[in-house]
Amino acid sequence: MEKRSTNEVKKWNVLFLVSSFVAICALGLSQADFEYGYVPDTDQILNEHKTKFSETVSYDVMGKFLTEEDIKSFTKAEQRKMVSPENGAVKVDQELIDLGKELFYKETFGNEIFLTDILGFIDGPFGIPNIMKAIMELKGEATTNLRVELSEDVTIGEQSWKKGDKIDTGLDVAKGAVTPLGIPISYSNGRVRAGLSCAACHATVDLETGKVMEGVPNLDFDSGLITALATNSAAFFPTAEIDSIRDYIRDTNRTIENTKGEEEELPDPVALEKAVDKTFIKWPKGNFDTTPDLVANPTQTPHTFTFEAHPYGWNGFSLFGPFRGLSTFNNEVHSFNSDSLSFQEHSEDLFGVDKEVYMGTILQNSAHKKYKYDVTSNQKPSDFFQSVDDTPNVPGVNEGVIPPTFPNLTMITPNATIVSSIGTEVGRENNALSAYQNTIAPPTYRRKVSEETKATGREVFERAGCISCHAGRTFTNHQIIPVEEIKTEPTRALSMKQVGKQLRESYMYAPNTPTPLPDNPTVLKVPTDHINQEQKKLAFNINSKGGYKVKSLVGLAYTAPYLHDGAVAVGPDEIVDLGVPGTLMKGRLPNPYNSLKAIIDKELRQKVIAANESVPQLRDVHVLGIGHEYWVDGSTGFTEEEQKALIDYLLSGTSPNE
Repeated sequence: MEKRSTNEVKKWNVLFLVSSFVAICALGLSQADFEYGYVPDTDQILNEHKTKFSETVSYDVMGKFLTEEDIKSFTKAEQRKMVSPENGAVKVDQELIDLGKELFYKETFGNEIFLTDILGFIDGPFGIPNIMKAIMELKGEATTNLRVELSEDVTIGEQSWKKGDKIDTGLDVAKGAVTPLGIPISYSNGRVRAGLSCAACHATVDLETGKVMEGVPNLDFDSGLITALATNSAAFFPTAEIDSIRDYIRDTNRTIENTKGEEEELPDPVALEKAVDKTFIKWPKGNFDTTPDLVANPTQTPHTFTFEAHPYGWNGFSLFGPFRGLSTFNNEVHSFNSDSLSFQEHSEDLFGVDKEVYMGTILQNSAHKKYKYDVTSNQKPSDFFQSVDDTPNVPGVNEGVIPPTFPNLTMITPNATIVSSIGTEVGRENNALSAYQNTIAPPTYRRKVSEETKATGREVFERAGCISCHAGRTFTNHQIIPVEEIKTEPTRALSMKQVGKQLRESYMYAPNTPTPLPDNPTVLKVPTDHINQEQKKLAFNINSKGGYKVKSLVGLAYTAPYLHDGAVAVGPDEIVDLGVPGTLMKGRLPNPYNSLKAIIDKELRQKVIAANESVPQLRDVHVLGIGHEYWVDGSTGFTEEEQKALIDYLLSGTSPNE
């Protein structure tokens, strides 16, 4: 019989105890509150290196990085002013970075309330007891795809599962962990809840070692399927393909009083749910739709190798502000993307849906009775929500504060809220996440590539003109390229159009502002003079069709498939493993080498596009793999050997430390 080490036995015991406790809570047999989220120790993280961010940056002043040498060049009085929170300065030290790591794995900003009690993503056939059962069956070993039994029969669109069938979730579990990466579990007020932290999408497990690879996107996380299995996935209807929610009115007697005092019907919850589910189930694994534009245009989950990779977001909307826009990006992820109620004050402008109708639509089928709006109550949805909301000073249920510009939208708060745990300083958590992410460098590329091959690849990279956009040590010129030029799938580039119409000047609270907000908090205007107005117009579709940012090429070996829609995918066999249908839809991860070849090889790309276009569900959600037609192949005079050298160079040489 194989013997286990003492540490392995301890891990198994912890796994058993925590799993048992969660199961007891799920059955309502415990009165004790409980919270748990997996945070790996340093020796459980595979990334061997850190970037030079923490070595060189001492302060962030509303997006301007200052080093110790920068500060020394000023007088003492100037220094005190420069690094003061009242000047917008955030001190970058180990304490902030350590906080960022903890938050990366555990912080939800309370989104478990929306995700569990309103969306109901663990109240349907995908439930906590079965998740914990699947983890216990691992017996302490790691997985990149937790297979979970369904607790009931379910049909979504044309797909059906039986009770007991196992689904591929793509959730990662590190060796010895008792919960999936980025899925903190809690128990309070008689209810088990699950939330989402950054690590669910932006970290994964290396099966060879069982260790965590930070910053690497979870390429097979099936968030579309898991959301579709929720009992109230219609709560995220703004990210589905919905022409008008009025198309789903089935009973004209189901009316509420809108903001104008008029009677208006709510859509039928069952009909809308089915329509939304049909959209979500079409998302490819590793993709998520983060834009509230009533268009299905999911994008590949990005990596978080963020140092000097600005602007942030596929279309570059996070252009400036603390940590060069990264804090704006983090804030966006933890607001609308995990709580659609945060846009309740802007639903008319963004979606053409009255606020009361918007809130009623989201809440009418809430998973928990506390948040379930009764259309027959003669109560306005906003009044009902106010009576049950535990975060009354901010739209939605996530923890936070309103910006100084509320209700106006700005470029640093395009979501109109600032997520923040009450009791901390405003923005500290977003800034800590930014600081930590800026330290993350990808794991070392395992395939050995000779220095001669790298040198040849670098020469081809320059001669082919790649360096004109992918310049500098993070291989980006930090520009947004118009969609007419880059020619990639255009719908996502238009996703900020309605937000762009609402933008006002950007202001922020001083970083030392406490929460709850004091009566007269210090408010600072965020400098925008350095922002190119044409870039702003592209990011927010102001008199433009938008564009996509020049992506940093750091960590390419860990981020296949490629392009914003994640559709340039090729498996180990480039003859048959083509596109999303030949890889992720068959449960196979894309091969980085072959997928990168499809980026630069015209003939192979055409095959990938044809494979994607052959599947109607991919066409429906605009996942095609078109555009970025910069070929390095025989059609442009390059040899096969030169092409191979370029691919090897890009996979092995793109590190922020080189």
